Formats: sequence, structure tokens, C-alpha cells
Amino acid sequence: MNPNVQTYDAPYIAAPSEAQRNQVLRNTYWLLALSMVPTVLGAWIGVETGIARAMSPGVGLIVFMAGAFGFMFAIEKTKNSAAGVPVLLAFTFFMGLMLSRMLGVVLGMSNGASLVMTAFGGTGAVFLGMASLSSVIKRDLSAMSKWLFIGAIVLLVAGIANFFIQSSALMMTLSVLAIGIFSAFILHDLKRVKDGYEDNYISATLGVYLSLYNVFSALLALLGLGGGRDE
Repeated sequence: MNPNVQTYDAPYIAAPSEAQRNQVLRNTYWLLALSMVPTVLGAWIGVETGIARAMSPGVGLIVFMAGAFGFMFAIEKTKNSAAGVPVLLAFTFFMGLMLSRMLGVVLGMSNGASLVMTAFGGTGAVFLGMASLSSVIKRDLSAMSKWLFIGAIVLLVAGIANFFIQSSALMMTLSVLAIGIFSAFILHDLKRVKDGYEDNYISATLGVYLSLYNVFSALLALLGLGGGRDE
């Protein structure tokens, strides 16, 4: 999510042209769309095999945290090489696999398929809304980064705490906050590309993908808690 904003004050650094910025944005959209394929594949394999649900919640959390941060480190290291895209796609497969635990629970409800489609549709609507806003807002949104980063850290810490507390009310509250914070992250990250602050489409895709993943997960948790019906 790249909170560090680049500037172009020095006379020897030229800001990207509009054509270059548009190219990065197009590549980001294409790679984002492509990243959904391994995500869906990973989620399907996870649901069918039950590999994620076979792990205890504690082990699952450790695997998720270690795998996610390990992959993100690898993506940043390879983003300027030919390995960048394959590493990113491997990461999205892993994220789909990890998502299968929650998907399996929701799909086990009598209206599970409907809830999943609603969460998917809601995530798509959030993305389209934020993408549209990023193209019409003129002001620089880079100052948002530190507040969004703080919000994400607070959510992460509270989410880990709730892993032990197991409070449905707290989970619903965190889900609502996550939808708001990560929707704002999508707007912020897309605006960074449009303003020329982010010139690497792999980094841009990673940021937007993580936000979409979190919005979808939060919507799914919220719908599962509030609208799920057991069979």
C-alpha cells in the first residue's frame, strides 16, 4: 500500500508524462483482473480439499501471516524483474487458498452461495466507485496514507486480539471499519498512479489487490454473521 509518497521536486527527476501514467494504470487494471484467476483457483482448491480448514485456527493464522508477509517481501524485491508478475500471481493463489476457510463456512449455510455472490458484487461496486472517484478528484490524496496505514495497523492488532476473544460484535465492528478503510485505500492507491507517485504497476496491483481482498473478506464475514442461515 506504499505509504511513502514520491516527489519530483529535484530538477534532475522528471515526473512521468500523462501517457506513462495512463500506461501504468492500464497495466495495473489488467494485472489486477489476471490476479483474480489464481485467487479463484486457490479458493476452489481450498474448498474442495479442505486444506485450510484442516489446519487448526492457530496454525492457520501463523501460516497466513508468514505466507502473506513473505510473499509481499518477495514481490517488492522482484517487482522490477521478469519474476515480478509470476511471484504476484503465486501470492494471489496463496491468498485464495487461505480465503477458502471462510468461504467453506459461508458456503455451508443454506444461503451461502447467495451470500458469496452478494459479497462479490459489493466488492465490485466498491472498486468501480473508488476507480471512478480517483478519475474525477483533483486534489492530492497522498496525505491520507499515514492515517490509512494507522487504521490498517489498528485493524490488524484488533483482529488478532479478537482471534482469542472470539467476539461476534467486535468482529462485525471490525468488518464495517475494514470496508471503509480499505475502500479508501483503493481510492488512495489508484490516485497515486494517476498522479504519478506510483510508476510500478506490480506494486500498484499489489496495493489494490490487498484492499479488494480485505473488502471482500470483511463483507463476507459481515454477511455470514448477519444474514447466514444454517442448514
